[in-house]
Amino acid sequence: MATPLRIATVNVNGVRAAYKKGMAEWLAERNVDILALQEVRATTEILEDLLGPEWDILHDGATAKGRAGVALASRNKASIHRVALGADDFDSAGRWLEADYEVGNSIVTVVSTYVHSGVVDTPKQDEKWKFLDAMNERLPELAAHNPLSLIVGDLNVGHREIDIKNWRGNRTSAGFLPRERAYFDRFFGPEGETVTGVDGSTGPGHGWVDVGRQWAGEVDGPYTWWSQRGQAFDNDSGWRIDYHMATPALAATVKHYTVDKASAWDTRWSDHSPVVVDYLVD
Repeated sequence: MATPLRIATVNVNGVRAAYKKGMAEWLAERNVDILALQEVRATTEILEDLLGPEWDILHDGATAKGRAGVALASRNKASIHRVALGADDFDSAGRWLEADYEVGNSIVTVVSTYVHSGVVDTPKQDEKWKFLDAMNERLPELAAHNPLSLIVGDLNVGHREIDIKNWRGNRTSAGFLPRERAYFDRFFGPEGETVTGVDGSTGPGHGWVDVGRQWAGEVDGPYTWWSQRGQAFDNDSGWRIDYHMATPALAATVKHYTVDKASAWDTRWSDHSPVVVDYLVD
């Protein structure tokens, strides 16, 4: 018999602040089985205290205190977990956390990741390139490790024009640079085929599935992040930068996808909205 599995991902923009603004109430109502968090910005002890003893918590904090941090919280304990991404001299702390979970008769691998936001022509963007390069190498390894694999989190790249409301005004901004988007062309391109990216570069496709785009179709959004500036939220002038990236076998089990957008600006507990997906795993 297939087993239902609800996985949610959200950049909390500081878990303590999120809890003060209403995250606990949201979580209590959503019946999530695996919760992926980014920008935790707290210690493991604080995270455990906030979520409570019913959750098994894995947390990888950033090297710099009070920055980044990714976590996976689950109803059932992970069988194994891994951290670090890329070369040994690359600091990926607080940005990549993998775990294997027993779901029914299967193992599902889930990654919570927080890609650098980047700033054009600065060392911050250089770190983003390194991270995206490391992801590009890790994707086929993950698929080989487990055909039921999932990468979720704040990937800080809007893949296509329909993923950003004001795409014309952001063509030279970090998060929508052609070179950044080309990585995603390869991530989601047909496995093994040569993919030409939006920037003209070529490389092999990895065959992963953008669950949000697969579910929503060729429509604007649905957006997952809105700037705190101006009336971005009220005008729905957002970016779709929070993803469920699944291997084809896992993507085939999706039963529902939703972005839990707040009803109003003043009811938000993060500048990102949770992305919640229901899978049905054999």
